[in-house]
Amino acid sequence: MKVYQTNEIKNISLMGSSGSGKTTLIEAMLYESGFIKRRGSVEQKNTVSDYFPVEMEYGYSVFPTVVNVEWLGKKLNIIDCPGADDFIGGTITSLSVTDQALILVNTQYGVEVGTQNHFRYTEQMRKPVIFLMNQLDTEKSDFDRAVEQLRESFGPKVTLVQYPVNCGPEFNAVIDVLLMKQYKWKPEGGVPEISEIPAEHMEKAKELHNALVEAAAENDEGLMDKYFEQGSLTEDEMRTGIRKGLVGRDIFPVFCVCAGRSMGVRRLMEFLGNVVPFVDDMPNPVTEKGKEVKPDAGGPTSLFVFKTSVEPHIGEVVYFKVMSGTVHEGDDLVNMSRNDGKERMSQLFCVAGANRTKVDALEAGDIGATVKLKDTRTGNTLDAKGCDYVFPAIKYPDPKYRRAIKAANKGEDEKLGEILTRMHEEDPTWVIEQSKELRQTIVHGQGEFHLRTLKWRIENNDKMPIEYSEPKIPYRETITKAARADYRHKKQSGGAGQFGEVHLIVEPYTEGMPMPETYRFGNQEYKISVRDTQEIDLDWGGKLVFVNSIVGGAIDARFLPAILKGVMDRMEQGPLTGSYARDVRVIVYDGKMHPVDSNEISFRLAGRNAFSQAFKEAAPKVLEPVYDVTVLVPSERMGDVMGDLQTRRAIIMGMESERGFEKISAKVPLKELSNYSTALSSLSGGRASFTMGFASYELCPADVQDKLLKEYEATKDENE
Repeated sequence: MKVYQTNEIKNISLMGSSGSGKTTLIEAMLYESGFIKRRGSVEQKNTVSDYFPVEMEYGYSVFPTVVNVEWLGKKLNIIDCPGADDFIGGTITSLSVTDQALILVNTQYGVEVGTQNHFRYTEQMRKPVIFLMNQLDTEKSDFDRAVEQLRESFGPKVTLVQYPVNCGPEFNAVIDVLLMKQYKWKPEGGVPEISEIPAEHMEKAKELHNALVEAAAENDEGLMDKYFEQGSLTEDEMRTGIRKGLVGRDIFPVFCVCAGRSMGVRRLMEFLGNVVPFVDDMPNPVTEKGKEVKPDAGGPTSLFVFKTSVEPHIGEVVYFKVMSGTVHEGDDLVNMSRNDGKERMSQLFCVAGANRTKVDALEAGDIGATVKLKDTRTGNTLDAKGCDYVFPAIKYPDPKYRRAIKAANKGEDEKLGEILTRMHEEDPTWVIEQSKELRQTIVHGQGEFHLRTLKWRIENNDKMPIEYSEPKIPYRETITKAARADYRHKKQSGGAGQFGEVHLIVEPYTEGMPMPETYRFGNQEYKISVRDTQEIDLDWGGKLVFVNSIVGGAIDARFLPAILKGVMDRMEQGPLTGSYARDVRVIVYDGKMHPVDSNEISFRLAGRNAFSQAFKEAAPKVLEPVYDVTVLVPSERMGDVMGDLQTRRAIIMGMESERGFEKISAKVPLKELSNYSTALSSLSGGRASFTMGFASYELCPADVQDKLLKEYEATKDENE
């Protein structure tokens, strides 16, 4: 393969809901370009882009797959993104290194929640969008309704470039209002017959042509003046206007295809090659230090690694985009993200799924792969010597499904940890947590399918049986009123003994609350004279405020750190459920020492037991983690979803319509979200999606707390 120059390269993300036909379209594009001689199919498990064993097993895309298509002297780097919401990380990865989004719409279903989600990410990342109407040859295809939904959802910038002459099983022709021609195919598709527009379609075609000309002219002042003067634009002028409109997201062109029969694919590739933005048409990427980096083949060499994977019969493959300069086979680069480690680019490849073509070099803007790097991971930047570019890592959405994981066979936990680390490097949306608090390894993901895929890969590729279970909930404990306690630790067993006595007060703490001068318990008043205050931000959230109010030298200052350690011992294991405690103020106001027997361990034990007694008297309560949940659901499924949320103790915070869908905002306890991903999919027929993020810790309802206390007591009895 030749080395393509920066101004010959287009980078495109191929997106769309599950079942929209992305993998089939990739096959058609590769076939039309001559890269493959026979089109594969998802059903036959022989497509170029879905080549991982797990993808063949389940029949859907799991990873973003890079393919390149050479067409009319241009190189189209296309990344086939997974359609399922569980694998949204692949879409975000793809958008991070491409300059154009091509969103497929299944005209049987129109705008789906996946369409909404994908478009939202293009908004956030300011990427141009082309809508591609697919499956026009199906019985339930409704092009006009799907376009109407696009405009309702995404506004008047949705502009037709093509429309079908006849939807349904007889589909075989489209009208192209950019070229003002009719394209017609034989039943097997392929090369179309191009003819003049039939008379019965001319009026509609002219109306849509004028709308397209106006949309193109609006993006360039010179074109707008010419349009006003002449009433039309040339084909080249329209292409220029559309390209500028794409870059500014001021136009969303609509094309038609039947990917399964390779109809409209050649015309689509022609448009992608001639009109969509080149790499250097888009805003320059910015380094972590805020420096803009122009995709200049003559600049310093810098690569951004956007994907790593362990692939059948090869091992680890590293995928990268050349951000600047030109990388050559044999170049030595420095990993700027991992302690300046040196890496040699021993081989360079252009890739199309599992197919790799060796190349001598890749210029700025191009996408390629290499193998056998020593210590390079997803999100790393590799630079030539003297270059100091570091590009920011890709940001992924918060996980929304979690399971405790362990090896089915004892003694394989360490091996499982190594496998999980590798899996996270391949897909950063698999998040691994070693929870000291819960004594579990917890794997977080985007949904049940996401974690089911992880399990399949570990058990089939690594031959290690694993078990998933319901993860424990990280509850917290706190107090709701002030209490006082004292404790004397005394031990004498020959020789030096142990003695320490601590008097303290505990109370609930909130940020900025004043320090009382006196406390009253029963008929006795305790005056406080603050000598020192320590505010400790706890690793698990909240604070411990430790106040020294010792007067008259009742306890030597050197023993106060030991008392604090004793308090922390109990903060790490609350008395109600053994959970971490938080948001407590502790005032040590009195105590006693022994001139010989007092030592640090004595005061640590005295502080621990005094704190434990006071905590139990201070009306302790269990706090549960509560999450902000946002659900996007079709309006006809709204009632079912609302009813289900209410059974999960949700507090509805708001509802609003968004682009033809209903958006529900709620606060939901983590305990109630265990199977929400699966339940929501079932309730909505797979047409709803949700996001979740930690909000706060809130008091458990009394019935929930009572149940937790009984469970904890039962566990203690079993252990004893």
